[in-house]
Amino acid sequence: MQPFKYNPNYNSGQFRNRITFFKPVTVEDELGQKETTWVAHKKAWAMIKTVKGSEYVSAGAEQVTLTNRFIIHYTEGITADMRISFQGRTFDIVEPPINDDELNKTLTILAKERLK
Repeated sequence: MQPFKYNPNYNSGQFRNRITFFKPVTVEDELGQKETTWVAHKKAWAMIKTVKGSEYVSAGAEQVTLTNRFIIHYTEGITADMRISFQGRTFDIVEPPINDDELNKTLTILAKERLK
């Protein structure tokens, strides 16, 4: 596996957003009950692109789904069961990260924002 190498044609200035990946960890309390907590796993610089914003009416309430595309330098260990934190917002990864063109240079991650 090749680590990311600098490419002069690769505009690294677009990777200006600092994101943090959180992974789920199951812990057992003193009563034997299992609880999932989210632990910071890795930080990365990312390009963030809005994929779509869709609105729909469900059970009489309007809901908004915001999907974003995060592009980071290639790194191993990022999985679909993780979350992304960016500027106090939380995003659920909706599918496994994509190794762009199988070149081990960038990963594209689709994620939906968790709206409060």
